[in-house]
Amino acid sequence: MCGIVGWVNLKKDIKPYYNIVEDMRDTLVFRGPDSYGIKVYDNAILGHRRLAIVDPTGGLQPMDKYLGDRKYTIVYNGELYNTEVVRRDLLDKGYTFNSYSDTEVLLTSYIEYGQDCVNKIDGIYAFAIWDDYKKELFLVRDPLGVKPLFYSFKGDSLIFGSEIKALLK
Repeated sequence: MCGIVGWVNLKKDIKPYYNIVEDMRDTLVFRGPDSYGIKVYDNAILGHRRLAIVDPTGGLQPMDKYLGDRKYTIVYNGELYNTEVVRRDLLDKGYTFNSYSDTEVLLTSYIEYGQDCVNKIDGIYAFAIWDDYKKELFLVRDPLGVKPLFYSFKGDSLIFGSEIKALLK
């Protein structure tokens, strides 16, 4: 189990409010006691709490990956059942990996396939990917809704988290 949180506002710089997302993230400490992280952009802040099961050092989040000068960041809660199948497909397309985690495979799949990545993966998940070049968030939950994901719009902001209490923070 892990926990994800985030805040996106495309109309103003929210960097000064990163401590709010830290507080949101820390409401999920029992979902991820092993590590935690936060990534701050002008218009997006992503937070993560991790229960380390696979690749404790290689799967730290938020995780960044670059394609040229474009930067993508993921926070992810879940498990991919077909990680190695997707990894082999992406290796065949010329991608490289720095870890054994399914998080990096999922993020790379998004970089290659865009939103269609959800048609390539099989598993249970809730994740958010921030494309800082396009200023775009891709927020997804598995089709059966096994992994929790709550969100709300407040003014010009989208806030999300693995639990409602994170949003209320």
